[in-house]
Amino acid sequence: MTVDTKIRAIRLALVDDHAILRQGLRSVLEREHDLVVVGEAASEPEAEAMVAAMRPDVVLLDLKLSAGSDFEGLSLCAKLSAAHPEVGLLVLTTFLDDDLVVRAVHAGARGYVVKDVDTTELVRAIRAISAGESAFDSRSAAAVVRTLSGRSEPREQLTDRELEVLRLLAAGLSNVKIGERLYISATTAKFHVSNIMRKLQVSRRAEAVYAASKRGLI
Repeated sequence: MTVDTKIRAIRLALVDDHAILRQGLRSVLEREHDLVVVGEAASEPEAEAMVAAMRPDVVLLDLKLSAGSDFEGLSLCAKLSAAHPEVGLLVLTTFLDDDLVVRAVHAGARGYVVKDVDTTELVRAIRAISAGESAFDSRSAAAVVRTLSGRSEPREQLTDRELEVLRLLAAGLSNVKIGERLYISATTAKFHVSNIMRKLQVSRRAEAVYAASKRGLI
């Protein structure tokens, strides 16, 4: 990429556990005359080390950095915001939930964009973050407004089958035992448990039971 020497390039860092996505982002973003990717990372520790070494202007980070895990991107936001307050943090993720958007902002993110936005909107967000402004796509901005106005939308609902699995999960049954009780395979039971944890935004079975209890689901 050739950068106009009259324009100071915005130095970007990409944090996502999918290498092919990082490669695609790099290719798209570096077509812009004022954007250059100076570092990539696939995990929270890698990202902390990379940002400390490269000192980018803007970090684009996903909230989920490994399969089946919690939203490590939130803790990463908090750590980077505390250690490098001059770095602009822009969440770029597939997850859109009112509470998640607000938690990201509280953790230090200056912007929140869902991955299916077009390139023009993403580039606009990056430039805004680099200029010290905030940047939200229309859906994440609406989530913030709903939360601030006390009209947050309900999270994704559990299906009847997932509620059945959840009750057995609360009783301490394993995937095999849940499968036997509901006449489904252990693999299918595991699939339902994974969906339950995703919808409740937790990473462990015990956390799912606790979260479900708080919401009055069991």
